Amino acid sequence: MLLEGDEEAEEDEDRKPVSHFFTTHHFPLIHVTSHLHNVPADKSRIPLPIDRRTLAKRRFRATASDGAEFGFDLPHPFSHHTPFHETDKAVYLIEQRPETVLEIPIRNSQQAALYGWMVGNMHFPAAFEPQAILAEDDPAVRQMLDRAKIPYQETAAIFQPAQNANAHRH
Repeated sequence: MLLEGDEEAEEDEDRKPVSHFFTTHHFPLIHVTSHLHNVPADKSRIPLPIDRRTLAKRRFRATASDGAEFGFDLPHPFSHHTPFHETDKAVYLIEQRPETVLEIPIRNSQQAALYGWMVGNMHFPAAFEPQAILAEDDPAVRQMLDRAKIPYQETAAIFQPAQNANAHRH
């Protein structure tokens, strides 16, 4: 077995094995394979902050705000506020980090359809709110909006694009 700091496979009690997805860690790693159902309301909540791109994966490692380490091996990705681990006193839940997005105001359904199509036609995800479309902040989206003289503003938000946003196939 190769050990850290050793190119020759010599066993030594002072050295640790090279990192592996679920084995080398400072705290006991808690293996998560599904979300929780029927979480008691009286337990405190401990967030696990995570970005949208990592949250879209099924296998990853992450550390909660209290330092607890988790290894996720999921049948499907989790979403914002999903509870996934429970102790005697607390429940751990996913807390998606806000990210910079482009907020495109809409006045009516025709504008919503047109702007949504324009963003989607460029293969970028979009989230739809009652008064605006949120689009991934990308120079290509900005350029398209600027050229079409469509107003937008940069804002920070929990970006949860429509689930079928990446379903385009040729």
